[in-house]
Amino acid sequence: MRQMRSGTARVPLWLAVLLATLVSLVAQPPAKAAPAAEPFRVLALYNGTWDAAHISFVHEANTWFPQQAAANGFTYTASNNWDLLANGGVNGYQVVLFLDDLPQSAAQRAGFEQYMRNGGAWMGFHVSAFTTDAQSWPWYHNQFLGSGNFRSNTWGPTTAVLRVEDRTHPATRNLPATFTSSVSEWYSWSNDLRQNPDIKILASVDAGSFPLGTDPGQTWYSGYYPILWTNTKYRMLYANFGHNAMNYDTNTALSSTFASATQNRFVLDGLKWLGGQSSSQPPSDGISETSWYTVRNKGNGSCVDARAAGTANGTVVQQYGCNSTTAQQFQFRATDSGYLRITNRGNAQQVIDVVDRSTADNAPVQLWSYAGGTNQQWLPVREADGQYRFSARHSGKCLTASGAATDGVQLTQRTCDGSAAQSFQLTAQP
Repeated sequence: MRQMRSGTARVPLWLAVLLATLVSLVAQPPAKAAPAAEPFRVLALYNGTWDAAHISFVHEANTWFPQQAAANGFTYTASNNWDLLANGGVNGYQVVLFLDDLPQSAAQRAGFEQYMRNGGAWMGFHVSAFTTDAQSWPWYHNQFLGSGNFRSNTWGPTTAVLRVEDRTHPATRNLPATFTSSVSEWYSWSNDLRQNPDIKILASVDAGSFPLGTDPGQTWYSGYYPILWTNTKYRMLYANFGHNAMNYDTNTALSSTFASATQNRFVLDGLKWLGGQSSSQPPSDGISETSWYTVRNKGNGSCVDARAAGTANGTVVQQYGCNSTTAQQFQFRATDSGYLRITNRGNAQQVIDVVDRSTADNAPVQLWSYAGGTNQQWLPVREADGQYRFSARHSGKCLTASGAATDGVQLTQRTCDGSAAQSFQLTAQP
């Protein structure tokens, strides 16, 4: 018998490598999930004591921003202590908002300038740029904002069609080419921002807005008016809105600065850019706020129509053979939370309205002057084939046409059922 050589048996090289790899994998701790991004901190400074329209905006802002905070990656602190700018308290925040005023003392102004020069971020609204003495703080009014002195304003407060001039900036890349703002009073300035190489204008008043205003003595009939802009030397945004329409006798707000979903998208995307976060996804509904559309029912092929081209309260909204008249042209303007008011081209103040705010099936719809009612607001839902159904905000029920292509049949609301009677094709008109 052959004698075996003493000693340890040799392990094949391939097996040794495999065993070493397995041991290494077992020994390593499991990979940790990447930590969630820390919310950025927003400080909103306000005065809250002058002009009921500005106070109304402050109250709205201090309700709306906290509601948006968690879903958009920030925390929100509101304060009327402007000395936080002077004593270094502002340095704990990534973004500062000026809601209805600007720093007044020399120490506050010096502190804010230092904060911005050291990489801070800022968003200002409406009054935060107002002055008739720009030379009292030239760095802020002439260099930082670039606007100089207040020159004129529109009156009374109205919406405006805004033209987006730069759709590459993170604050505006998800906006349409034009959109309808919320109601505001609008300011103009002594300096031409177009001549300032540091200023990038993001949106201005579209020519389709003129005349802008309701008082003939304070109405803009033509001209160039920037509304949203940034200074490329700083992380900043200015928005020339923040003045609600008011009944000053009763101190009652007649509008909301946060009524335009598109405008809100600018505010939130701009805030995220200032805070160092990515912007939101663009809207998927694809409906322009400034186009006029015919609305054709999928089931019977008829168009939504204002009976006899009526423009008065109570005009029946019916189905009728499509003819491209203004009676069959509608515009979809955002209110809030994704809802729209559907205005008629014959009179843009008239919107599709569920009669008597009824929540019942088969309640008829009509034209009625828009007053912000939930029975005048509709949620568009885009279907797989590109058509839309519209559900009323007050009832959750869907706009519905007749099953047959019979002229003159009034449209109704009905429990949403996914049928062709509740599906509409939108076609933009010239």
